[in-house]
Amino acid sequence: MAKKNPPPDKSQPELPLDAAATPSAPAADASSAAAPVAAPPQRKKGQKVENDTAPLAQAYRTWFLDYASYVILDRAVPHIDDGLKPVQRRILHTLWEMDDGRFHKVANVVGATMRFHPHGDASIGAALVAIGQRSFLIEPQGNYGNMLTGDEAAAPRYIAARHTPFAKDVLFNPNTTTWQLSYDGRAREPVTLPAKFPIVLLEGAEGIAVGLSTKILPHNFNDLCRAAINHLQGKTFRIFPDFPTGGVADFAEYNDGERGGRVKVRAKIEVRSKTLLAITQLPFGSTTETLIESILSANAKGKIKIRHVDDNTADSVEILVHLPQGSDPEQIIQQLFVFTNCQVQLSPAACVIEDDKPQFLGVREILKRSAEKTKALLKQELEIKLEELEQQWHWDSLERIFIEERIYRRIEKSKTWESVLAEIREGLEPFVKQLRRAVTDEDITRLTEIRIKRISAYNRFQADEALAKIEEGIKETKASLRNLTAYAVAWFEMLQEKYGKGLKRRTEYDEIEQINASEVVSANQRLYVNREDGFIGLNWRQHEFVQECTILDDVVCFMADGTMKVSKVADKTFMGRAIIHCAVLPKDGDKGFYTMVYQDKESGKAFAKRFQIGGVTRDKLYSLVKSEGSQVIYFDVSPKESEMPLKLAISIDGRSGARVRELEFDLGTVPISNRGAKGLTVTKWPVKAAKRAD
Repeated sequence: MAKKNPPPDKSQPELPLDAAATPSAPAADASSAAAPVAAPPQRKKGQKVENDTAPLAQAYRTWFLDYASYVILDRAVPHIDDGLKPVQRRILHTLWEMDDGRFHKVANVVGATMRFHPHGDASIGAALVAIGQRSFLIEPQGNYGNMLTGDEAAAPRYIAARHTPFAKDVLFNPNTTTWQLSYDGRAREPVTLPAKFPIVLLEGAEGIAVGLSTKILPHNFNDLCRAAINHLQGKTFRIFPDFPTGGVADFAEYNDGERGGRVKVRAKIEVRSKTLLAITQLPFGSTTETLIESILSANAKGKIKIRHVDDNTADSVEILVHLPQGSDPEQIIQQLFVFTNCQVQLSPAACVIEDDKPQFLGVREILKRSAEKTKALLKQELEIKLEELEQQWHWDSLERIFIEERIYRRIEKSKTWESVLAEIREGLEPFVKQLRRAVTDEDITRLTEIRIKRISAYNRFQADEALAKIEEGIKETKASLRNLTAYAVAWFEMLQEKYGKGLKRRTEYDEIEQINASEVVSANQRLYVNREDGFIGLNWRQHEFVQECTILDDVVCFMADGTMKVSKVADKTFMGRAIIHCAVLPKDGDKGFYTMVYQDKESGKAFAKRFQIGGVTRDKLYSLVKSEGSQVIYFDVSPKESEMPLKLAISIDGRSGARVRELEFDLGTVPISNRGAKGLTVTKWPVKAAKRAD
């Protein structure tokens, strides 16, 4: 018969579920079982319980910070040492490993790069094409798209790439590279490339991370070389961006590329005839496609007036804007700057990674640190070279002594390896003073590996020449180390001479005057009003024409119920029913004088008021009467105070019981006040009509 489970021991406290399920929880011994156990704290209703012992509790507590740090450090922001984002660095490193002097299919490069960058081939291919379009670091072959038109590159299997000579000169040196394991530990990749040029300023960078973004504008190659030389020589310098699309820029508020700065960039527009404009350079960040779309959109909205646009862009920009007959080309150019993407404003924010932290720096500070980094790398390369030359001199000197003094003959009778080494060391003993360091066992082992053929073909004259050449190299290297600044200056001068030919500035810089849109917009719209239904709109030929206007104008309407409203012109806008007056407000503000007589609903009296509009808010309904339900009897607008009506002929309603039904009211007694004033009483009787009597 099966035994029943014994009842639970009520004397022992129950363990929490997670503690009981944890394999590593220590078993309670006799002493701990006998010890009193504190009762768990009482939890209030609705109170959350935080369990720090849960396996994923800590991970969930820090997941957002970890993700933000990952995006900032490993995805979006370039490193100050080499000016590259991780994906760019991995692409260039992969091309270095694959380099055999020939072009490689981009599809192959993308696949090989995924050994280091496990975030999909799309991001790798897009980054490679972007670098190739600039052609400083990657030499493109095939259709890489067009940064002027916005056309995309061909598929990766159709295009190829390889390193440029410039990239090989300034980015790679395995001896000065700090290495790390790749994400899966199967390969090694550089932490940063040993860049000897401010790549981030040359190429520019843009990225959005979590909580911050970076936008570093590209600069001219020759400008950067000269600025680095000036810094190394202790001189002051300035550097301004140079955009591959050209244009005219205003750097007055550039703020050295730091946050808060602004750069205005304009397209370059030529007047080829009275009816033809040609856009030959683009603002940075625009393409011919986006620029033409903005022009056509402005034309459709009535902000500018053009006939049509032709795009003849190929290797250089040429957008032809055809104008109507009788147009003013200079005014159209101003309108293009105001209402289209022919003028843009950039907001730089130079952010780089330094010491595993994002740092916001000015471009001059970035260049200074890059120049100092280049100087340190050149010093490291010289020290490695000096060590190699001294090692080569030591070995060549040992080989010369070994052969010329016929020390190799001493080992002919040696029967053991130890005796061979001892004989050679004993034979070298008289000549040790000629060397610059002690002879090691490794040196002696290497001497035993010299072939008989080399010994028999030994030429003392050639050996002396080789040693002299090495000594000259040692002398030059030590001189360069003593004059490291001059050596670094010569390095930048060499780069400029070798790669800077033909790289002139494309972007002109000049002060760009702010254009007032209201001063350049054309009055090419027709304003209409539907008084009964209370609508105003543009180009309604079936309704009452008001006047010519621009797309930027404001319209004021007065309604029969004593309300007023100001709105911007549009295709169709509701103002209020029973419109009694509609007009376009002057650009310099309304200066008209208004006279109004209204019948007050609450008191039944008629009031007269004279006023000016004053300041108003668009699309807000203002009441000009004392109470709701009142009606306007008379309304007049005068451009000057002297032209305002002085007397009104008032007709009283015959059903009112008034004995005098016609009277004259003197408006000279009514002061000019604000629009909210109540006004003076005209009569206590209902007014039938009022008209000007003077």
